[in-house]
This record gives sequence, structure tokens and C-alpha cells, in this order.
Amino acid sequence: MSKRPNKLAFLTQVAPSGYVPGLGRGASGFTTRSDIGPAREGPSAEVIAEAQARRGEEVEVDPEQFQDPDNETGLFAGMAYDDADEEADRIYEAVDAKMDERRKARREAREAEILATTRAERPKIQAQFADLKRGLSAVSDAEWENLPEVGNLTGKRRKLNPREGRAYVVPDSVVLGDRSKAGYENALDPMQQATGGFETPANAGGMVDIVGISQARDKVLSLKLDQASRSSVSNGTSTSIDPKGYLTSLDSVVHKTDAEIGDIKQARALLDSLVKNNRKHAPGWIAAACVEEHAGRMVAARKLIRQGCEECPKSEDVWLEAARLHNTEDAKVILANAVQHLDQSVKIWLAAAELEGDPKAKRKVLRTAVEHIPKSVRLWKEVVNMENSPEEARIILARAVEVIPQSVELWLALARLETPEKAQKVLNSARKAIPTSHEIWIAAARLMEQEAARPEKDEAARQKDYKTVDNIIASSVSNLRRNHVLLTRDQWMKEAEQCERDGSPRTCEAIIKATISMEIEEEDRYDVWKADAESALARNQVGTARAILAYALKVFPDRRALWREAADLEKEHGTRQALEELLSQAVQHCPQAETLWLMLAKEKWMGGDVPGARVVLHQAFDANLESEQIWLAAVKLEVENNELQAAKEILNRATSVAGTERIWMKAAVFERQQGNLEAALDTVNTALAKYPKFAKFYMIKGQILQSQKDIPAARATYATGVKECPKDVRLWILSSRLEEADDKRIMARALLNKARLANPNNDLLWAESVHLEERAGQPNQAKSNLARALQECPTSGLLWSMAVMAEPRPSRRNKSMDALRKLGDDPLILCTIARMFWSERSIEKARSWFARAAKADRDIGDIWAWWLKFELEHGTQEHQQQVIDQCVAAEPRHGTVWPSIAKDVANARKTTRDILFLVAKQLH
Repeated sequence: MSKRPNKLAFLTQVAPSGYVPGLGRGASGFTTRSDIGPAREGPSAEVIAEAQARRGEEVEVDPEQFQDPDNETGLFAGMAYDDADEEADRIYEAVDAKMDERRKARREAREAEILATTRAERPKIQAQFADLKRGLSAVSDAEWENLPEVGNLTGKRRKLNPREGRAYVVPDSVVLGDRSKAGYENALDPMQQATGGFETPANAGGMVDIVGISQARDKVLSLKLDQASRSSVSNGTSTSIDPKGYLTSLDSVVHKTDAEIGDIKQARALLDSLVKNNRKHAPGWIAAACVEEHAGRMVAARKLIRQGCEECPKSEDVWLEAARLHNTEDAKVILANAVQHLDQSVKIWLAAAELEGDPKAKRKVLRTAVEHIPKSVRLWKEVVNMENSPEEARIILARAVEVIPQSVELWLALARLETPEKAQKVLNSARKAIPTSHEIWIAAARLMEQEAARPEKDEAARQKDYKTVDNIIASSVSNLRRNHVLLTRDQWMKEAEQCERDGSPRTCEAIIKATISMEIEEEDRYDVWKADAESALARNQVGTARAILAYALKVFPDRRALWREAADLEKEHGTRQALEELLSQAVQHCPQAETLWLMLAKEKWMGGDVPGARVVLHQAFDANLESEQIWLAAVKLEVENNELQAAKEILNRATSVAGTERIWMKAAVFERQQGNLEAALDTVNTALAKYPKFAKFYMIKGQILQSQKDIPAARATYATGVKECPKDVRLWILSSRLEEADDKRIMARALLNKARLANPNNDLLWAESVHLEERAGQPNQAKSNLARALQECPTSGLLWSMAVMAEPRPSRRNKSMDALRKLGDDPLILCTIARMFWSERSIEKARSWFARAAKADRDIGDIWAWWLKFELEHGTQEHQQQVIDQCVAAEPRHGTVWPSIAKDVANARKTTRDILFLVAKQLH
């Protein structure tokens, strides 16, 4: 039988190293002195003091080492305190106070700085609301009363007021029971019958009708008030009060705040001191009266101003202020007294005249004033203005210029009232009296211009008078210089513009002729005169600009830019006859200027003078044998007038004489328009042999072949074209469209990709790629291409326009704002925004944005077409005609849809108006 193991044998075994009993049950181990042995003592206090002495350090003394453990006040607390100790303490306290006084200023400054810093970082609540508390002084009583009651904003449940208690619904039984409390019994109970119906102490328990007594009292009071009102009216002692307007009149009452009252009192005290110390100071009396007027004390104000008149009788301001503060009748008396002291004051006489309501009385006062002050121009002008008869006014002015011969205004007024013959004599007398006045010379020139414009004069006499106008202005410049009056060139220019505004263009021109060359170096004349003309035209001074250009053309007759600027001015502001005369002079002085010849021929043609236009072009041929523009203009003239054979002959001669690319292109287009496709192909082939790098020849040939259904030949033509002219974007687009028409969209996409490699950052190619995917029914791919296009061409108005319209309607506005910020006033973006407003039915906004887009670029035909389409749907006949007229005047040539419609063979003979309607019809 085996021996059983002893389960408690571990108690006699040695514990392993690091064993802690009960550690698994959460007990913690600890270490005692017996585990680690005795500790080593540190250095003693003597050893530490000796080491400090060797290092030269001071031995720190414990302040409590001499402290008596039984007495907290020290070891010497039990000693006697005699006079010497008291004197010593007093001396030490005096020394401490002196030291503290010396450091007080710095300590207070440091504490104030610390306090200010603390208050700045953490201000008190009363400091935060100090300005608002000061503003409470201006709050009126009515505003205090209108302040709402403070409610419970804590969101907690309010405690009930024990005085108020809770409110409960009163049952009907209580209401019925209390209903009789407000009434009274007509029948007497037995006790009341015994006492005669009166309440006695014996029956003091009867019912008394308190409500009835109150109503009776109010009734009696109302009757007494009505009786008093009627009696006061009958006695004439009542005031007239408008019940409806009473409250309204209360609004006009000015209520002074405490601050204003304080300011008035302070101002009153200061001004009272001022007028007492210096009683002859007129502004002080006026200010004191104004203060009282502001305070609403009109009686005091009038009293003060009367004292001011007595103390300062020679001050016209005091008298005028007194007249202002009084009513009309009193003001007349005051001004009559003022005239006795200041009979030479023009202001007082004019104020007295203004007080008169009767014109006769006013005229009398003014004439009396003129007698006292005959040298006042203002009084004479007032007297003349009061006269209704021109004859009386003329007599008065004649007397006025005798009294005041140095007044230019009076002389000119007299000349305007006289007949032309007498006016000339008056102006001559004025020139002698005032030789330094340029206004009189200008008035004389204007008078002569008026005489020249009389209808009974013939052309010779009129030209003679105009020459006299020039002589008068020229004489004025020399005479004024002789009298040391030197007006600057800018001053003369302003006078010329004023004459134009007053309806005297010939005088304006005379001033320009006489003074335009002043103060200018000879080499700077051309630039300065051109700038003067542009600035005058910018100020809408057309006559001044015309005069400047006319004089400049006499000095520089060979400058084409001047002739062109003058022609543009006449085209916009003048007549066709004047423009033709100007252009006829221009081509004589500048025969090599092709633009001037073409402008003259066009004006002749537009005026209905077709033979005259042919003559002009014939003369232009003689002066410019190889001019491409003149040849093409001659062809266009003959085509528009149905002279097709003549146009063909001119083209044949042009191809042999000039033979430029455009002439050959025009010859091919002419044959194509006439339906001679084979002749057009022959012409194009001949032209390609001479000019293989001209892209439009490939376009014309490809389009002709495509119209003949010869797709392979057209494809080969476009392939040759893009090889010879890889930078021409239109060739790539036509080639892609050919493949798309042949149902080869993959080839069309490939051609556009290749075109973008040859012409990077081109928005037309990207737009064509987007349209290709849209026509193919791939909106997602079109959107992807548009996003890539905007990344490559971020400043393209065409692509941004497409992006805006591709957005859903709610997000278009944000997209358009992004486009505006990116591109500014791009015409295509402006047109797109107009279309967006159109879709939102904002008619006026859309119209204004269309006008803004058309103004930004008048050469884009699509904008005009969109605008016309909008007006056809929402506008009136007047709006539509306005758009048509502006488009015809602009003659647009570019756009996305416009060129394809305008250059279509079927639309060759159509006008700009017809093309506009066709493009508007095709837009969607």
C-alpha cells in the first residue's frame, strides 16, 4: 500500500526569491530596515558649517533657533519696557515711514499700472456698461413707461405669488348666486317698513346699491361738464380746440431733454456775460437771440435783438436778424429804422423789398434803394427784373450804364434789349468803356452771327458776315493782349464751348481759329489738337471738336488719321452731304488712302447715287492700281446692283492685275453663287496652284465637293488642307463635320483630338467636341469634355457660356457669377446671363443684360440675334425695331451661328436685317 503525499509540505520549504505572500489576492509587498540593513548617517551640522566656511559662503542662521519655546514673543518678553525702548521704537517707526514715503510714488504707479492691466483684461461689469448708463440720462419719461415688463426667461416654472393665488373656472352656481349682488330690492322688509325705509342702527344690515351710486355720480359729473362747456362757449371764454388734430399738434411740440436744457442755460450764461462785457459786439446779441429762439422764448429773443439794434445800429446783420424774428409788419418798421442808420446797405434794401407783397410797393422800394445806392449792380438788376415792359427796362438799363459804366452785365443786358443796329452801337460803347472785357467782344461776334443767319440774306452776304465774326474774335485777342489781358488757351476753349451751348457755332469756330495755336510748341500741335478734339467730343461738344479738326486739317492736310476722325464725326453727328464734301476733300489730299475712297463710294451708293459711286471707284483705281479692297468694293457694288456681267469682268481683270488671295477667293465664291460649280472648282484649283497655304481655298473646294456628294474627294481636300494649314481651326472643324455627316463619328472624334494636339488651348475645337457628343446623344461625355475644356481654356467666354447653360436651372446663377468673376464683362457671358434671366421670366433684367452684351462687342452677330429673338417674344414693336436698327448700324461679322448663315450661298444677296432674322430663327 503506497504512502499518501503530504499536502502541507510547502510550509517547511524555503520561499523563492521575490516571493510576496498574498500578491495574487491583491496584497502589496513592503520593505523594512531588517530586510536592507542599517542606514548610513549623513554629515552633521558642524561638518556642513566647516565646508561652507572653506568655500567662503555665509552660514545661514535659523531665525527660530533663539525662539523661546514657552514664549512666542521672544526671549526678551519678560524685560521692562522703559522710555529708551519707547524712543527707539519711535525712531524706528519714523525711519520706516520715511522709507515707505520714498517708495510710495513708485509703488502706487506700479499698483496703478497693474490695476489698469487687470481692468483691461478683466473689466468690471459696471465699467462695461458705463456708456450705456450715461446714455440713460437722455431717455424720456415716455420711453421709460413704454419699457416692457421683464418676463421669466429662465425656462423654469415660476412660483405662484401667494397674494395672487391660483385662478379657477367659476361654476355657474356661483355666478347665478352673485348676480343679484349688484341689484337692489324694491320691496321693504318688515323692519324697514317699521322704520320708514331708512337704515338705522337697529336694521343696519340692509342691502346698499354701490354700483348704482357710482354710475349716478359719473352721470352727474358728465352733465356738469357739458353744462360748463356750453356756458363757456356762450360767454366767449373757451378756446378753439380741434379734437382730431389735437394729438397731431402735440407731436410738433419740442420736448427738451435735461442735457439740452443744461446746454441752453450754459450758453445763455456765457452770452449774457459776453453782451454785458462788450455791448457793441453784434454777433453776441445775435447769438443770444438765437439761443432764446431755440429755447422757445420768442419774446425774450425779440427783446434781446431789439437791445442789440440799439447797441449796434451800424451792424446790418443785427437788423436783418431782428427782421427775421418779427412778423412782417414789425419787420417793415425795423428795416425802416435800419435804413436810417445804414442807407448804403444793399442787403437791408433787398430784405425790405422782399417783405413787400405788392409788386408796385416792391418796385418803389427798389427804386428808392437805387437812389440811395446808385453804384450797386445788384440793385439795378433787381429793378430791371421787376419791369414788365421791355421799353421801361431799356430806359432803366440806359441809366444804369451811365451810372456804372464798368459793369459788363448791364451793358450786355442793354444790348440784348436793343435792336440789332442799336445793339452794335451799345457794344461799341461798352468796348470803349471796358477795354479789358472779352465777354463784350464775344457778344459782338454772336450778334453778327445772328445777323448772318437771317433768312433774307443770300449766301454771299452770309459768308461775308461769317468772315466778320472771325475778324471780331481775332481783333479781340489782339486788343485784349494790348490791354494786358491774357486769357489762357483753356479759358478760350471754355468760352468756345459755352458759345456752342448757347447756339452760336460760328462764333465757337471763330474762337477756335483764333486761339487754338496759343501756348503750344510747333512740334506738339498735331498731338495736342487731336487730344483736344477727342476730349471735346467726350464732353459732347460736337461743334468744338469739328472746329478743332477743321483747323488741324488745314495745317496737316496729309494726315489720314485726322481725315478719318473727322469723317467718323460727320457720319455720327453730321449730314450725308457734309460727309461727302469732307471725304471729297480727303481723297484729294490723301489719294493713297483706300479707306477714304471706299467710305466716299459707300456714301454715294447709300445715297442712291450708284453712278457717282462707280466714278469714285474708277478714280480710286487710277490712284491705287493694285488695291485689293477697291477691286472687291467694285465687285460688290456691281453684284448688289444686279450687274453680274460687269462684276465678272471686274473679277477677271482683278485676278490678272492684282491677283491676291482674296480676289481669287472672291472669284470662286462669285462663280459658286451663280451656280457655276465647275467654274468655281477650276478657279479654286488655279488659285491653289498659286497659293497652296491659303486655307479658305480648301474650305471652298471641300464644300463644293460635299454639295456634289463626292465625299472621298472632299475628304481628300480637307486632308490636304489640314496638312498644308494645320493651324487653321476652321479646316479641322469642317473635316470633322464631314466625317460626322458620313456617319463616322469615331473618325470625327479622332480628327478633333488631332486638331487639339496641333492647336492646343483652342476653345473652338473644344466647343466642337462638346457639340459633337451632344449631337451623338452622349451627354455624359459632352459634360466630361466641357470640364476638360474649362481646365485647358479657363478664360474662354464661349466655354463658360456653354457651362452655364449646361447647368440645371437652380444652379445657373451661381455658375454665371463664377464666370463673371473669372472673365469680367465678356460679351458672351453677358449674353448668357441675359438668356438666364429670360428663362426666369425677368424681362427687364434680361433686356438690360442684352443691351450690355451688345455694347461690349457690337461685331458678334449671335448676340443681336438672341436679343431680337427675346424681343420678338416679349418686346413691343418699338423694342424690336430698335434692336434691328442697332444691328444694321453695327454690321456684325462674327459669332458661332452668324457666319454660317451669312456665308451660305442661298443667302448671298440678303441684307443684314434678313440675316438677323434667319439667325434668330435658327437659335434655340
